[in-house]
Parts: sequence; C-alpha cells; structure tokens
Amino acid sequence: MDLITHFLVPYIILAAIGSKNKLAGAFGGISLDFDTIFVTWIGLLSPQLFILAHRGITHSFIFALVTSTLFLYVLSRKQINGFISSIIRRDISVEFTKTTIALAYFGAVIHLFLDFLTTKGIPLFYPLSITRYAAEIYPAVDIIITVLAVITLLVIYLKVNQKYKRTAMAVFMIVLVSFGCVMAYEKSNAINAETLTLNSSYNHLSTYPTQDMFMWDVVKSNSQNSSYIVSEYNTLQNQESNIRTYNTPSIENGSYTSAQNAINTANDLPVVERFKWNSYYALINATYSSGEWKITYYDILNSWTGNYITVTISN
Repeated sequence: MDLITHFLVPYIILAAIGSKNKLAGAFGGISLDFDTIFVTWIGLLSPQLFILAHRGITHSFIFALVTSTLFLYVLSRKQINGFISSIIRRDISVEFTKTTIALAYFGAVIHLFLDFLTTKGIPLFYPLSITRYAAEIYPAVDIIITVLAVITLLVIYLKVNQKYKRTAMAVFMIVLVSFGCVMAYEKSNAINAETLTLNSSYNHLSTYPTQDMFMWDVVKSNSQNSSYIVSEYNTLQNQESNIRTYNTPSIENGSYTSAQNAINTANDLPVVERFKWNSYYALINATYSSGEWKITYYDILNSWTGNYITVTISN
C-alpha cells in the first residue's frame, strides 16, 4: 500500500474510537516504509544483506515494534516535532509513553496487514523465517486508492468543518474495504475458472492482481516447477488472453550436468539470492561460451528490482 494509506487507516480507526493519540498510531503506520531511506541503501551496497530492503527487515512483527518505537521517539523530540510542525503549519506533537508506544505498534501492525493483502507480501516472522506471506489481493500500490487517500488527507489537513473530515474518512474506508472485497471475489472467480484448465502437465495455479480489478495475471506450473504458462484472465468477459510459455532451466551449448553445477554455484551468490527474494518467479537461462557459463535469472511477472540479472560462472 502507499504511504498515505498507511497513515490514514490507523488514524481513522483511532479517531473513530475517540483516541486522543491517533497521530501516534498514524506515525507508527508510516514508520515501516522509512526503510527506503534508512535501510534499503545498506542492502544495495551489500547484496548479502538483501533482507535490508523495502518490505524487508522492518516488515515483521518483531522489528515493526522496534521500528515504530524508534520512529515515535524521534518524532516526540521537541526539536524534530517543532521543525516539522512549522513546515506543515499544523501541530503534530506526540508524547513518548507506554500508551503511545502501544498505539504506534498498533499502526505498524495495521501496516503489516495492509501490505500482506498486496502482491509480494512481507516476511512477517523474520528473523524466525525469511518466508514472505501475501494474500495477493491488491497490487503493491493501487492508483485509485492512492488518489483517494491524497484527497482524504487534504480534507483532514484543511481547516474545514469536522463533519466533512468525518465524511471523507468514512468514504475512504468504505472504498478501501469495498475494493478489497470485490478483488477477493474476483480473484476467487479467476481461480475457479482457471482451475478447470489444469491437467497432468500443469497442475499448480497462482493468480496475481493488476491495476484493473477484473484483470488477473495467471501462472500455471508443473509439479517440477520446470515449465510455466503465463496468461491474463478477464473475470468480466470470462476470457484468457496473452498466453506465454516458459521452460527452466533453458540450456544452450554445454552439457546439462555442467550447467546444473554452474547454476548451483550461481544460486549461492548474494546478488542472485536478492533477485530471487524480490521476484515472483526466478527462471533461468544458461548459455555456455568460451569456458564459462552465463546464467540469466528473469522474472516472468516482473520484479521490483528489474526483470533479470546475469552472472558469469567459470567452468
């Protein structure tokens, strides 16, 4: 989800129950995404630390508490708070107490839930597990939700009647939840329709949202995860289109055994581990030339960090 939505959802929930510390929850809600400033660059400089990335280490139950607490502490300092307040011309003062720490963590947990609903998901149980969990209902950022979030935040910021602010917040939450329900229903429709096309050759199915809630990316694979069919399914028209087939590993020139040894070596490289962690699917092309293997990893659904990487392994 976008940063503004992460701010608004805990803010609106706490406002609805009459909390006087709703800003603490809202700040906790956005704290995790500041990994793009303070954490991601470390992972870029040191590929072996690929967990230090956006939606990485901060997006787990344990580190969300650490991150939201530190973020609240910084914003509760009078110098920092006063500086930001003077820029936006609104009082955003918060206290650093047990109550506000709990509310900040509440906002962070809401953040985790919202990101769980999107594509790629988050490592909820890190450091116990590096596995990402995702419901794959929303795209990573939904343009319509983002635009509505900006409008809602603007209404809250402006000095208008409270009833307009309450109305804007209610409309935003209704749209957000409604979109989620519709997309969950349409995802189910896509799965049910495409399941009928599975057979002994392709027996596993996954679906992924797009910016169009009625258009879903569909991936079918065999039990060996060596062959894939990728397509788009329109739930309104009940129609599959843009069908592509991929096989992995695809080997050119050298022997299969030599290629597999090179692939095994490449799989342990930090840059490859990072690419695979950031990808939906990391398929492999291996080409042998002049005594070395060029191993290319590519994502059939496009990853956040680029569509492919190539590494060279000497034979």
